[in-house]
Amino acid sequence: MQKLEGRTFNVVQDNIEKLKGLFPEVFTENKIDIDKLRLALGDNVEKDKERYEFTWNGKTQSIELAQKQTTGTLLPCKKESLNWETTQNLYLEGDNLEVLRVLQSAYRNKIQIIYIDPPYNTGKDFVYKDDFHDNLNNYKIKSNENMKSNPETNGRYHTDWLNMMYPRLKIAKSLLKEEGFIAVSISDEELHNLRKLLDEIFGENNFRNDILVRRYDKNINNQFVDKGLKSLNVGSEHILIYSNSESASLNAVFRKSNEERSANGYWKGFWNDADRPTMRYDILGFTPTSGQWKWRKELAEQAVQNYIEYLNNFADKYTLEEYWENTGKKLKFIRRRKHLTGKNMGVEHWVAPSEGILRSSNWNDLLVSESISNLEIPFDSPKSTEVIKELLKMLSDDNATVLDFFSGSSSTAHAVLKLNAEEQATRKFIMVQLQELTDEKSNAYKAGYKNICEIGKDRIRKAGEKIKTQHALTDELDTGFKVFKLDETNLKIWDEESLNLEKDLLDLIDPVKENRTQEDVVYEILLKYGIELTVPIEEKVIAGKSVHLVGMGYLLICLEQNLELNEIEEFAKLSPARIVFYDEGFKDDTVRTNAQQILKRYGVHDIRVI
Repeated sequence: MQKLEGRTFNVVQDNIEKLKGLFPEVFTENKIDIDKLRLALGDNVEKDKERYEFTWNGKTQSIELAQKQTTGTLLPCKKESLNWETTQNLYLEGDNLEVLRVLQSAYRNKIQIIYIDPPYNTGKDFVYKDDFHDNLNNYKIKSNENMKSNPETNGRYHTDWLNMMYPRLKIAKSLLKEEGFIAVSISDEELHNLRKLLDEIFGENNFRNDILVRRYDKNINNQFVDKGLKSLNVGSEHILIYSNSESASLNAVFRKSNEERSANGYWKGFWNDADRPTMRYDILGFTPTSGQWKWRKELAEQAVQNYIEYLNNFADKYTLEEYWENTGKKLKFIRRRKHLTGKNMGVEHWVAPSEGILRSSNWNDLLVSESISNLEIPFDSPKSTEVIKELLKMLSDDNATVLDFFSGSSSTAHAVLKLNAEEQATRKFIMVQLQELTDEKSNAYKAGYKNICEIGKDRIRKAGEKIKTQHALTDELDTGFKVFKLDETNLKIWDEESLNLEKDLLDLIDPVKENRTQEDVVYEILLKYGIELTVPIEEKVIAGKSVHLVGMGYLLICLEQNLELNEIEEFAKLSPARIVFYDEGFKDDTVRTNAQQILKRYGVHDIRVI
């Protein structure tokens, strides 16, 4: 039986394994021989002492912070969640550096787009100072304090900002799919440093665009016109876009135009690879066995009827584009070309003509921020959901997972819900936000919001209800979210402070910390095992013991004590691919030894203990 690793993903070991795969000859007794590595790389090794380099005080420690493992976990919080049993969305509370570390095993290479709006370092916003030795404990202390700003008079003004951003961006890159993207909003104060930072982490070749988005016009310089201006008002902010690989490509996005420009519509496959059995149904004689159709059944059936109506009564009079325009530009169409094969088996939906002009990097038709007063939520200058929607359309498909680890008032989640409703899409969001306290003098505090997380969660709830009403949608639009909160590990054996013998003996009696539940431990196992937090979990009693079946029985977790062989055999009959027990959960060593043989006889070979 193999012990389940209590720490998060080991980045350094992963890099070593990759290097072994490429250059096995440079390893001697499992250590890298740097001289041999230089020989293997030939003339591509920099030898000059003077070279172009982007560095600052604390960079080495920032690199080490990005590599550091943690035993921290995320605790489920059902009472603050919405639609816990069905939602695929996540709202994670805690320091984003620690949360990103915790997510590494389960969400590595899973995210299609990251959008963040980090502190701009204007001198008024806070820059979070990490603790290299114990950042999790540091977070718990800081979460009960008001954050301090990073004034320009601080001698480490740019350095502090870079030290905050580097490890977060470095870990975030590992979460992106190979063809994923990151988009980062920034103003002039740190634009130059952010560009260099992203060049280093993502590669200069993966820079795609610097998008300009318009700010509200201000007239603050008018009073100084007669005396001469020191500089012009800043009329825009920047969004830097980088891909995770050179092979990634952007989707075309269009801005509205006063001119009458209309491209032809086109047919597109109706199947995608998101595995949702409830979205597999019969269309025109074909039901997929994997993946899903893009729209809910009722909408698809109506689209089939719309196309039949067109063929029977209007095809001899109008093109499909003309018929679509004459009927109000709202009808959807589905057909099947039966001679085609593949995943779609010829089932296609019609993509309507686009009325607009292909966007450039100048988005002067959109504003950086917007009001959310219609949701009765007081928050200063939240990011525009229209801007984020354009980014989502450009950088993701309709089933993407979207991550924002500076989520603030949850503008990104709001944009995901809006776009899903408009496109009948199934994008999912992961919001990460520090429990930053609101100013006691602010309207938000007076309205009852004690921290930013309360604002973000309430906005998602209210926005979801409003969008459902506007689009006449009910259960098919996922407006829920699961709340998890960053904390120390649930298990005494994984606690880095549990090193003395007395505590170890107590662990044998009860391995779980006080005030923690079996469900808390189950979700920690998922994270350490590398399984997503939204996977379905069913709790059952089998042979008198409580078990958790994860992912339709793919993983079985039993956190009971004094297990007997007959009970373990009943578990094995369920044929899980993987199974997890407490290390001391067996009645005795004989049961432990024989349990392994029984499980293997039933085809269960991945057996872990904690």
